[in-house]
Amino acid sequence: MMITIYNKAGCAQCSATENVMNRMGITYQLVDLDTRPDAIEQLQALGFRQLPVVITQDDRWSGFRPDKIAVLHHAVAAGA
Repeated sequence: MMITIYNKAGCAQCSATENVMNRMGITYQLVDLDTRPDAIEQLQALGFRQLPVVITQDDRWSGFRPDKIAVLHHAVAAGA
């Protein structure tokens, strides 16, 4: 399953999201918006105004969402 996290340096919610995913063994691709400012416009066009933005095959959300991460963990563990 392809999982992408868009983050910026100094973002506490971004760090929390990455830490929980790392603890759960969830593999993801990280996009650093400090080095990819072009991606900011794309995220804003999708309606996002808060970081991190997490995009998966089946869902997308912003902010630190332990509930969404738990669902994602179960999907990854089930091989979805």
